[in-house]
Amino acid sequence: MTLKRILFWAPRALGILFALFVSLFALDVFGVGYSFWETILALLIHLVPVYLILIALAIGWRWERVGSVLFVALGALYMITAWGQFAWGVYLVIAGPAFLIGILFLVDWFYRTEMRPAV
Repeated sequence: MTLKRILFWAPRALGILFALFVSLFALDVFGVGYSFWETILALLIHLVPVYLILIALAIGWRWERVGSVLFVALGALYMITAWGQFAWGVYLVIAGPAFLIGILFLVDWFYRTEMRPAV
């Protein structure tokens, strides 16, 4: 596999895996004892971060530079909103992948820009 293909697929695959990972945290609504409709509503609300990740991924899939900004912004938003509530490892596990994906999208964009012929 060439470097070009790795740089193209790495942020996209990691973005999908990151969305799946974050969606696991929404499953805690099933043990609370809500009614059926309350459970559905709680699940939809708990999946809001996943929706944001998927939107950033869809945009980044086409426009790597914008995707890199969005993923770094999502990581920073998590750090700002959750600051002081958890141990530093939690920030690393949640915000770290977002920053990594943002960096990979940016590297992919730089690599593609460098490879384009000058007009």
